[in-house]
Amino acid sequence: MSLPLVAIVGRPNVGKSTLFNRLTGTRKSIVGDEPGITRDRIYGEVEWKSKKFELVDTGGIVPDDEAIIPANIFKQASFAIEQCEAIIWVVDARAGAIPLDEEIGVFLRNIGKPVFIAANKAESRKVEEEAAEFYQFGFGLIPISAEHGNGIGDLLDEVFEVLEFPEEIEEEKSKDIKLAIIGRPNVGKSSLLNKILGEERVIVSPIAGTTRDAIDTELTVDDQKYLLIDTAGIRRKGKTTEMAEKLSVVMARKALERADVAIMVIDAIEGVTNLDANIAGYAVESGCSVILAVNKWDALEEKETNTIYEFERNLRRQMKFLDWSPMVTISALTGQRVTNILPLVKKAYEARNTRVSTSKLNKFFEENILQPKGGNAPTPGAARLHIQYITQAGIRPPMFILFTSGGGQSKAGLHFSYIRYVENRLRDEFEFFATPIKLVERHKSKGKGKK
Repeated sequence: MSLPLVAIVGRPNVGKSTLFNRLTGTRKSIVGDEPGITRDRIYGEVEWKSKKFELVDTGGIVPDDEAIIPANIFKQASFAIEQCEAIIWVVDARAGAIPLDEEIGVFLRNIGKPVFIAANKAESRKVEEEAAEFYQFGFGLIPISAEHGNGIGDLLDEVFEVLEFPEEIEEEKSKDIKLAIIGRPNVGKSSLLNKILGEERVIVSPIAGTTRDAIDTELTVDDQKYLLIDTAGIRRKGKTTEMAEKLSVVMARKALERADVAIMVIDAIEGVTNLDANIAGYAVESGCSVILAVNKWDALEEKETNTIYEFERNLRRQMKFLDWSPMVTISALTGQRVTNILPLVKKAYEARNTRVSTSKLNKFFEENILQPKGGNAPTPGAARLHIQYITQAGIRPPMFILFTSGGGQSKAGLHFSYIRYVENRLRDEFEFFATPIKLVERHKSKGKGKK
């Protein structure tokens, strides 16, 4: 079943293409100051609240010599307007309403479809207030800045409510858990890969990887399929240690672009290094779930006893950003505790695909965020924000949006310590094992138009 279609219309040079690029996260539409750059229909997908709709960018509406808005002005836009479920009418809030806008308003009212006026270029409070003149056209009004992203969440909320989505058909998820083994040179990545493959009674078939000098390996354990992304083949004769380290970062980043879960291998003898922290940081940035595998633990145990608590304390201190990542001590050489890794990987994969039901999330909000005095939360400045509600916007990794209002004239967002508080509470309530959580703040502007 096809996705619902939303059309962007408006006169030339009001920012339609910039808004299209902002909503779709692409650069399909060419943006420039010359009016009429977009001549053909350009399509893209928008994902919001875990659902998708199709967006079409149309050329600017320009009157011809004979009439202000005859039917043939919409040569490229007419099909999109006929087929769409809703229309985003982009206007220039700085320029205000001009006669052509008035004619477009008449045309759109006759179509009889939901129309939302996106009053673009409203970067300041003054322009936002001046945009109120567009209420005269009888449609919902949302001041936005397509260039800076202001008001985009509000616009999507309004559009989303009128769309009819096809009955949710569970997307056929790839059963393969994409697993990357990352770490600096000589920590035992190859040995761990070989041990994982050799310890399990499975059928293994090598397939070509997408990165040079890397081989992906298929693995099946207890009916669960894994795709192991090998980043170990980076040591080459004649390369300096510095070059090998640079290559380790490059290979890790390429692997992490495709991975669901990363096994971060750390040398127990050498301890945690700055390079370890850098590579692990890339895993977090890429949204991967992370398992910390401290290798060569058998060699450390021979020298000292009861060192695991001290080692983990030091590791957590140097990798504070991975306090949610489990640590397992292993020996890739002997196989010690290697069989513990894949169950952790599977658990992490399930956590990163978790969707929290609306009822549970509402209960979480009431118990952890909504305060007796209206849910005011601290910002870096003196102003305080009111958190209106929280919603889950995506998975892999889980992403939540906090909708805020208030704050006076302050443009500061929520204080990082409060963001951390919310993240910790989410973990306490829903676990999200070994998985990063993305928290995004959307500030809802005052005076939003009603449908």
